[in-house]
Amino acid sequence: MARKDSIQKLRSLLILRRDALRQALAGDLSLLKSLPEQTGGDVVDAALDAAQDEISSQLAEVESRELAQIETALERIREGNYGQCEVCQSKIPLARLNALPYAMTCIDCQRASESGAVSAPNDWDRAFDSSYSDAETS
Repeated sequence: MARKDSIQKLRSLLILRRDALRQALAGDLSLLKSLPEQTGGDVVDAALDAAQDEISSQLAEVESRELAQIETALERIREGNYGQCEVCQSKIPLARLNALPYAMTCIDCQRASESGAVSAPNDWDRAFDSSYSDAETS
């Protein structure tokens, strides 16, 4: 029962983080929309603005990725397979879930994935068109 209670606490934590990320991303987008058109200024101002925009864009991308992982974790909770490694099907230790609540693999499988020994589950298979050939480009 302790694991089930811990998972419910992690669910609450994931929901809070999801809501915070949604607000942050909505704020980032509204800031981009409210930026006035740059009508003057010097080259240094333009360069600083461009650098700041790039940093904001990268931060939004990281937050968006984290939000997607949180949504996946919440879906796994609803399905009843949260806390189960997607590679070896063993239980992910609560210590790992407390450190990274949206972890989908146990630490051993994650290490193996990072070393290249095992491929972690992902959606890359759908990104490649297996029917594509170089002959089609000529």
